[in-house]
Amino acid sequence: MKKRLLALLCVLVLLLSAVPAASALEGESRRAAGTLMELGLIDAVPPGEALDAPAARYEASRLLARLGGAPLSELPAGAQYYVVSKGWVTVTSGQKEPIPTGEFCASLLRMLGYEGFTDENAGLFARRVALTSRDYGETLTLGELYQLVRDAMYFPDSEGTALARRLVEQGLCTEERIREFFPEELTARQIADRHMAAAFRLDVYYTKRAFRNDIRSNGGSGFFVTADGLAVTNCHTIEDALYANVSLITGETFPVEEVLFYDADADLALLRVSRTSTDKKTEVPFFSYLELSRQPDLHRGDPVYTLGAPLGLTLAISSGVVSATDHEVQQFGFPCVVNTADISHGSSGGALLNTLGHVVGVTSGAYEAGNNLYISVPLTPILEADWEAEGLTLEEVRDQMRSEE
Repeated sequence: MKKRLLALLCVLVLLLSAVPAASALEGESRRAAGTLMELGLIDAVPPGEALDAPAARYEASRLLARLGGAPLSELPAGAQYYVVSKGWVTVTSGQKEPIPTGEFCASLLRMLGYEGFTDENAGLFARRVALTSRDYGETLTLGELYQLVRDAMYFPDSEGTALARRLVEQGLCTEERIREFFPEELTARQIADRHMAAAFRLDVYYTKRAFRNDIRSNGGSGFFVTADGLAVTNCHTIEDALYANVSLITGETFPVEEVLFYDADADLALLRVSRTSTDKKTEVPFFSYLELSRQPDLHRGDPVYTLGAPLGLTLAISSGVVSATDHEVQQFGFPCVVNTADISHGSSGGALLNTLGHVVGVTSGAYEAGNNLYISVPLTPILEADWEAEGLTLEEVRDQMRSEE
């Protein structure tokens, strides 16, 4: 009897604990719908049961057409014909059927001028380039459709113009309205949603045997700074490396091809990452990347965020404030930024971001005896490096560094 009561109590606790999560999810969909309504992209916020229901193809088509600047007079009956005539979709039948996630992502990417994907892999492509921040299921609910579109508002088209900016240019909403819903300064969640795809875990191998058996010898973090695969990390993460791979938020891995620049005193390295995955099955047209701040203009108390792979686990974000902007650290050749955004072993080489989402430093270490005293090195040597220099293999860099000791 006691066991049955205990089991029932456990079930009740689990059910009650699920309520806030479900409510939060519904609230997220409702907020997204409210934003799209205020921007003139949908007519009204549907009731909760409608937001939880599968989104039909015709609903997705109507939203795509509106995003593309179609006049309201052409909607709703002509929505699917509008997006088909523009070449954004290839499926015209089953307009009342649930919209597959990949199909919608593919249509939105085509609308924004992108290529190099299919309906089948468009969802993965969308996560890799930061169009979406989560792995949706095979089909979208109406609430998820609205969330996806809202979160994509600052995703740039192939010409570099953000989707939100296109709405202003099309006369669908005003600049003031866009700024109201999408302020310039970002929250921690917005930083993670928009920029986590540009960060990676760095797996380092010291021997051929370790590489063949995929037993990593050490690891760190890093982030892309160009679409074609240039990336930044700490010098100390690669100093003994014979091989190295980077792992994206999608789980895909890509090999490090060469090192274009390294500076042991500044603890910085500029890598070139191959656009062909380690399993040779994926050739990516471009990577998501972060913008480097040439004049960080940091002050004590400014909020900052870190992106990296602490302990070699999943990519993660942490937040804190700047403690000092010109702290002298014995092992580094430049004054460093000390901040309270948590990092751990494995975070070395990650990005330190300001509230605009710009990189203002590279996470490099911490004071073991202190509390929340984390060190980031400045970007100056990377900004002054020759990004078109002839690269070296990791083995060549290792041998050079050993000879310089």
